Amino acid sequence: MVGAGPAGIGAAISAARNGASVMLLEQTGDVGGVATTGLMSHWTGDTQGGLYEEILERADDSDGRSPTLINPEKLKTVLLEMLEEAGVHLRLYTFSDDVILDGNQIRGVIGYSKAGLQGFTAKVVIDCTGDGDIAAKAGVPYVKGREDDGKMQPLTLMFKVAGVDTDRAVFPGSFEETFKVPKGDLQTLGREHLPYPAGHVLLYRSTLPGIVTCNMTNCIDVDGTNPDDLTRATIACRKQIEPIVEFLREYVPGFEHCYVISTASVIGVRETRHFQCMETLTAEDILSARVFDDWVVTKAHFNFDIHNLDGSGLDKEGVQKLFAQPKGYTIPYGCLVPVGCNGLLLAGRNISATHKANSSCRVMPICVNIGQAAGTAAAIAAKTTLIPTNWMFAIYSIHWSFKVLRFDAPFCRLNFKGGISQ
Repeated sequence: MVGAGPAGIGAAISAARNGASVMLLEQTGDVGGVATTGLMSHWTGDTQGGLYEEILERADDSDGRSPTLINPEKLKTVLLEMLEEAGVHLRLYTFSDDVILDGNQIRGVIGYSKAGLQGFTAKVVIDCTGDGDIAAKAGVPYVKGREDDGKMQPLTLMFKVAGVDTDRAVFPGSFEETFKVPKGDLQTLGREHLPYPAGHVLLYRSTLPGIVTCNMTNCIDVDGTNPDDLTRATIACRKQIEPIVEFLREYVPGFEHCYVISTASVIGVRETRHFQCMETLTAEDILSARVFDDWVVTKAHFNFDIHNLDGSGLDKEGVQKLFAQPKGYTIPYGCLVPVGCNGLLLAGRNISATHKANSSCRVMPICVNIGQAAGTAAAIAAKTTLIPTNWMFAIYSIHWSFKVLRFDAPFCRLNFKGGISQ
């Protein structure tokens, strides 16, 4: 597996628990991706089941208040413990975006580290890089961003402030939530006084007293696969932090004496490549709560969280408060199986989904369970010498292998007795 974010964690632990020999490569010095190094405030979405709930329970540091709040330092340790318990061979500080190909069969990846260039061979490779770096290098067709113009969602550098009187503070948790404060409407004040393209106010409680996570920096017109754009976005967002803190002190009750205590180690990227797979998840599939015949993730639920591609706030295609689909939706196995490259699976926000559908399925809880599905399929394929070349073949392999392979993930359609359950 390449990438130790939420999807990579799900894939690695699931594959290892199902008996596979697993190596997980991660370019940073920590596991958890946007949940830890990205300093994310909380687990977003109403996903149920699978490894996600186990992580939630083990990493809960909220003292019973809200288990979805993230203490990134505790989460880092918990994820490392879970990887070690499963027997995953973890390699940090190792970047990979190159592949070992034999025709259209992937045989492994090339890692770059202080040890130099190293080749890692595998029966099955799972791309959990978010941007799909491995799939792109393997030649899998893709498009970037929005279908009509290629524009991608904005980037954000998360940060935390301390010194907040949380008894008096307000916590707008979505673009459509606002509060009347002494000097006016809070979201209106944000649009008027924050430096463009920042302009929305999103504030979240943390597990620690007096500390609040801010999701308020914003950089548009950037490509998260371009290092120059990533550098420009990081600089732009960091320059916004001081004006944002000044805004909080002046306009938001309880924040009069707040100050920055930490910023994310990596900037948050919401959208880049959308790959061509055997199936593609669409907005219509989500709105209709479609149950795919080959689904491997279920009870996935979230709105269309599209940040404004042209400024701050919610994009015109985004839907939060007015999201009308109360049921969870499913994700088919075909969305994880790229065309044109055998032995490769996708997991996380790089699965095949349209721009609008991606805004829902990209969130961390859903990515964990996508990873669990991919890891389970990879373990089965490796054990039975079956390589996932197309979705019908792979699904048949999973059906057959469940007769002998233990599987304890409640989110998956296939139960460990070899039957099919809803």
